[in-house]
Amino acid sequence: MRHIRQDTEYTPATNRHDGFVHVRGANENNLQDVEVRIPRDAIVAFTGVSGSGKSSLAFGTIFAEAQRRFLESVAPYARRLIAQGHTPQVEFISGLPPAVALQQRRATASSRSTVGTLTTLSNSVRMLFSRAGDYPAGAERLDSDSFSPNTAVGACPQCHGLGIAHSVSAETLVPDPSLSIREGAIAAWPGAWQGKNLRDITTHLGYDVDVPFRELPASARDWILFTQEQPVVEVVPERDRIAKPYQGRFWSAKRYVLHTVAESKSETMRAKALAFMSSGPCPDCAGTGFRPEALAVRVASLDIAAFNATALGALAGVLRPLAEPRDPESDDLAADVAASIAADLLERIEVLVNLGLGYLSLDRGTPTLSPGEMQRLRIATQLRSGLFGVIYVLDEPSAGLHPADAAPLLDVLEALKAGGNSVFVVEHNMEVVSRADWIVDVGPGAGAGGGKVLYSGPVAGLAQIEESLTREFLQPRAQAAVARTRREPAHWLEIEGVHLHNLVGLDARFPLGVLSAVTGVSGSGKSSLVSQALADAPGLAQDAVAGSDAAASNGQGQQIETGRARIGAVHGSERIDRVVTMDQKPIGRTPRSNLATYTGLFDAVRKTFAETELAKARGYGAGRFSFNVAGGRCDKCLGEGYLEVELLFLPGSYGPCPECHGSRYNQETLEVTYRGLNIAEILALGVDEAYEFLSSIPAAARSLATLREVGLGYLRLGQPATELSGGEAQRIKLATELQRARRGHTLYLLDEPTTGLHPADVRLLLEQLHRLVEAGNTVIVVEHHMDVVAAADWIIDLGPAGGDAGGRIVATGTPEQLAVHPESRTAPYLAARLGLHTG
Repeated sequence: MRHIRQDTEYTPATNRHDGFVHVRGANENNLQDVEVRIPRDAIVAFTGVSGSGKSSLAFGTIFAEAQRRFLESVAPYARRLIAQGHTPQVEFISGLPPAVALQQRRATASSRSTVGTLTTLSNSVRMLFSRAGDYPAGAERLDSDSFSPNTAVGACPQCHGLGIAHSVSAETLVPDPSLSIREGAIAAWPGAWQGKNLRDITTHLGYDVDVPFRELPASARDWILFTQEQPVVEVVPERDRIAKPYQGRFWSAKRYVLHTVAESKSETMRAKALAFMSSGPCPDCAGTGFRPEALAVRVASLDIAAFNATALGALAGVLRPLAEPRDPESDDLAADVAASIAADLLERIEVLVNLGLGYLSLDRGTPTLSPGEMQRLRIATQLRSGLFGVIYVLDEPSAGLHPADAAPLLDVLEALKAGGNSVFVVEHNMEVVSRADWIVDVGPGAGAGGGKVLYSGPVAGLAQIEESLTREFLQPRAQAAVARTRREPAHWLEIEGVHLHNLVGLDARFPLGVLSAVTGVSGSGKSSLVSQALADAPGLAQDAVAGSDAAASNGQGQQIETGRARIGAVHGSERIDRVVTMDQKPIGRTPRSNLATYTGLFDAVRKTFAETELAKARGYGAGRFSFNVAGGRCDKCLGEGYLEVELLFLPGSYGPCPECHGSRYNQETLEVTYRGLNIAEILALGVDEAYEFLSSIPAAARSLATLREVGLGYLRLGQPATELSGGEAQRIKLATELQRARRGHTLYLLDEPTTGLHPADVRLLLEQLHRLVEAGNTVIVVEHHMDVVAAADWIIDLGPAGGDAGGRIVATGTPEQLAVHPESRTAPYLAARLGLHTG
């Protein structure tokens, strides 16, 4: 069997279809005619460097084919209502049961979606309060919908269940009361003719528009700003081109702002109006989103809002007494109902706690969750589904997990398997991989250099495959790369009195000019400290200037609001010229944004095409070679490269544009070539190929070199931003920064940059981080990966646990110092990585 070493010593639990999923002729993305047999009823790890093709095999081929077969059984009309996947490029698959994909993806930006709604735990909580809550004397029992801020009967009528009220005040509507109305005192009113119209109407109503607004009588100011009345008066225009009088309607500043926000179709107008509104907790429900009658009901002395705001770990403690079996002789029906619901809730919550999510609360909004947290919530939900005989395909379920939380995750995967299912895991965490029953290693490299199955068999057998880049990392090893001398910080950046989430009055010191790692279990407050509080700290949010420390404390020791964080003071910011936060947010939200456009290398490529003889002869400029601009792009698909095909009674599908055949450009543009390739063929090149081909274009070559250095040589230049993972997006941002001129004195903040990275790629990433430090910069990373932590110069460990049990600094020091700290949960894993024996 070509490209495969197949070991069949492992015997699956069943023998249907010989117990294996058999794939033959898989050519999805970079897969090269792959054939492989994978056992069912087992935990199977798919490994390989980033871009090797493991996701193309697990998700793009196996799951996609399972989904396609299932949808074929659905009535055509109903199929139109289901999101369609693609048909994989594969010759044959046998032994394939139904499959469920649990991928890492960010939550949709809905303020009403929470941990409770996502896991359906909120349904049981509402039932608990409705059937078994303690009601005030004489109160009528409420339906379960009354305990949801997302229903008409449960939502606070003032804020509609959001907990946030938008209001206006004299201060927001009139920022400078020393101005007269004619001078524009009422900034919330529209400009141009509409504003003049309102001033003329105000004059005809008898108000003086030429005195400072503050000198108007209080009753006049209040009426002009807040009245709901809309009198219509005959207006004789002053110094206007309109000759005859007209009927004008008055709008108070408040009414105009609220009307614009609610009714305007113009995003610009709405955004301008919103700037005159202030937002805060709804005064009617104190920010809870619930009606008073719902808040009056208690379970274990907690109202529904407090119950939902309690961290899951603590909530389990609240539910345990309620879930105790009742005396069978008792006739207390309410207590029996409470015990039954509480027991069910407790069982489901304990799964989440065991997955390292005990720091979350039921009211935590899903838009604030990481992709890893979202995936673990879905895994926990699947445990309750009772499905049997399916394949669960998981995308790095260990992402965002501290090593201490990996063991419970493995227990959950075992539980899925014990339920009669197969678990296929695309994974880089070698702790998870080593515990799998079977391993499928794809490689040896990425992109065109990968796409082959190097080995499929029990984990131990991978040690014999010399081509595999994974095998080295499955062996116990000490950190060899730490031989480099630890850098000594000359200066420090200090941040005092941080209040954000579970950080309460926290003081932290970060060394400058070194590589620091911020560690701690999930939910301990790492991202809150680095990616939010530090990133938004006064004097650091923009270019730091002398005296920013005084500005931070306002000279009076008063805390300053910076976004959602409150910060007492910042010291040392004058040594930082700029701050660069590299998060995992997409580099673009549409397929029109891609790797080449984001890094800027496409500008150099288009300019080069415009300088060719044919382009000059035809008068083509660089803009001709952009698929986002009319002229050079295909007019049929407007540069998209594909068209949606509507089918009656069948799902719509996408296909290559019949005019440009997916190239995005018109024929005249494609006739221009550079070294034998047209612009569309350039975009189809991988970074590694393009590095050689475009070596004579300095700006492009510089960008491509840095992309290769951060392990992204396998990506295509024209790869749409929507196809990139969060980790890939973050590394593209890093590569873009690396190609800039070395200025030094920059603070780089990265949140888990190793997400989605094979251990071999982590080495490449580390080299680039050290390069930034050697150039005179400071790098702070939030990390769980012990290779990165062991290679840092300084560590700040938060904890000791997550949620309310975290939020404080447990230990600081060099890796060697932190590895022997008795209170740090990171210490034993770091000690093992450093080869230290702590006894």
